Amino acid sequence: MKNLLLLTLMISPLPLCAQQATPQELTFATYNVSMEAENYFPRGTPGNSEKVLIKELASGQNQQIRNIATIIKTVRPDVILLNEFDYIEKPEEGVRQFVKAYLNNDSEGAKGIDYPYYYYSTVNTGQPTPYDLDRNGKTEQYGADAWGFGNYPGQYGMVLLSRFPIDTKAVRTFQHFKWKDMPGALKTTNADGSDWYAPEAWAHFPLSSKSHWDVPVKVGDKTIHILASHPTPPSFDGKEDRNGKRNHDEIRFWNDYITEGKGNYIYDDQGKKGGLPGNTSFVILGDQNASPDEGNAISDGIRQLLGNPGVNGGFTPASKGGAEHSPANAFAKNHTAFWRMRADYVLPSKKGFQVIDSGVFWPAKDEPMADLVEKRESSSDHRLVWVKLKQE
Repeated sequence: MKNLLLLTLMISPLPLCAQQATPQELTFATYNVSMEAENYFPRGTPGNSEKVLIKELASGQNQQIRNIATIIKTVRPDVILLNEFDYIEKPEEGVRQFVKAYLNNDSEGAKGIDYPYYYYSTVNTGQPTPYDLDRNGKTEQYGADAWGFGNYPGQYGMVLLSRFPIDTKAVRTFQHFKWKDMPGALKTTNADGSDWYAPEAWAHFPLSSKSHWDVPVKVGDKTIHILASHPTPPSFDGKEDRNGKRNHDEIRFWNDYITEGKGNYIYDDQGKKGGLPGNTSFVILGDQNASPDEGNAISDGIRQLLGNPGVNGGFTPASKGGAEHSPANAFAKNHTAFWRMRADYVLPSKKGFQVIDSGVFWPAKDEPMADLVEKRESSSDHRLVWVKLKQE
């Protein structure tokens, strides 16, 4: 697989008059769709790869994917990030096929929707290493010994869909930014204070378990930077908390990137240094795998991002279904995953936007379309999160 592949498509460019008209309201969304091979076949099944998803997309008939499409067509976001969509190199087998076979058509009472623009690239999950990163005495290349947990290259990838053009020449990716190059990185150590990772492994260790992307979307005469990522779950480790520390620093990356003076150390995969310029409109999207109130993440990371002066974190998307799912939990209405935590975020900048509305697609049991989220197999273990913004 190529080290870095940037793929976008402009199927039917908007006429000039449409490009000049800037919509006043825009909806942004993030959705962990669980569209990876091990969602369809048990973990460890021989031959699991992105070919499993290619087959399901080609059929156009997979019920889980149809339900996911129905949810997207119901919410109708202008820009949406899909987490856990396996990396598929050829767009006609992957993202284009998903749009064509599942989103374009009217179905289940939902009107079809088109996304003529998209972006995706390679990720670190399932990228093999020669190191024993989990220190179980074996160098297994994949799984916990990959640069990001994954049993094949590209597992748990990301795809961004947009109704508006993407400035592909200005996209920045940070897949290969080294964790060691973050000042004050939460370095993993053993109980005796010695380094958890071998020196040669730490020297090459990327911060991103998948990747971090800055994707500029052109809406009329304005540019909105979509900051997309999917930090590792802060679990599946030991007392050393290697995944918890990585999760914290993956989230911290955006906090530094959007804060003037803090992101000078950052370099992208093309070697360009620095963070996001000031006075820039952005929306942070993704499954952050962390909550400011619950779970086992190092919560300072997500708390600092929510409290960043440039971020509008003063609202929290909610649902009736989440509240019903965990009636004794004070935070339940804001949960974005059936395993009872707020994990997924749409965080707009204060610059350029006014929040109009927000929500989590999680109908209560007596509401229409509740069957789409009845169980994990119905769609995903996560819920689509959306925010409607007015451009200023």
